[in-house]
Amino acid sequence: MFLFVCLDTNSKYLAQTLPIPQVVWARFMFHFVLVALLLRGRFMPTIKSRAPGLQLVRSALLATTTGLFVWALSLVQLAEASTIMFLSPILVTALAAPLLGEHVGIRRWIGIGAGFLGAMIIIRPGFGVFAFAALPPLAAALTNALYQLSTRRVADSDSPITSFAIAPLFGTALMTVVVPFYWIEPSLTEWILMVTVGLFGAISHYCLIRAFDAAPASAVIPFGYTTLIWAVVIGFLVFGELPDIWTFVGAGVIITSGLYIFHRERVTKGKQKA
Repeated sequence: MFLFVCLDTNSKYLAQTLPIPQVVWARFMFHFVLVALLLRGRFMPTIKSRAPGLQLVRSALLATTTGLFVWALSLVQLAEASTIMFLSPILVTALAAPLLGEHVGIRRWIGIGAGFLGAMIIIRPGFGVFAFAALPPLAAALTNALYQLSTRRVADSDSPITSFAIAPLFGTALMTVVVPFYWIEPSLTEWILMVTVGLFGAISHYCLIRAFDAAPASAVIPFGYTTLIWAVVIGFLVFGELPDIWTFVGAGVIITSGLYIFHRERVTKGKQKA
């Protein structure tokens, strides 16, 4: 989770001086370069998908999420953006009912409602300008939830390494078409940060894949919420940001809701197996 926050920190820093499409291009370009180097001769066989249409949708959702979240980082504090993104697992549960036909019981719907209440505590509609600035991270949470659902669906057809390789390839191709219209020549420092954005993106996602391979989801998912700790510490050290009390209150509500929903999903699956 520390590497994910490093990725977000570098993206936020770059978004202060470079256009958002250029930051997103770097995120995918250097991710793709690292994956291509690691796979070398196995790259072409690896990206052969048995569900190319779904992989295309999944990759487009990831590119959209990345662009929205970098935009969010340019508008709000690192910890605030990270906290609102905690809505993604809650949205996955909410969307799994209409999109995947999964049954969501009343207790999980209560947890979903509580999660949105936590988001409203952070955003506080009607108070100041933050409500507008919260729209990009909220949209990013939604597209990220759709990305996770598509990842769940494509896992029935392709291996994790295939999905891991296709996403940066698509993102690089898409943003290479877009970025010339926004390009600003980076300084040496900005070039270094652009490279690290892609490397952090690749390494963090690979570590997450390995974590789910090595341990059950029940052991891995709670660690995702440690992102908030790193975001608060690094946000203060790098940007001088300190979230207000309502951000922590809202984060507590969202995290509690997310963990409760995950607990109920485990209980439901246990009953189904029995």
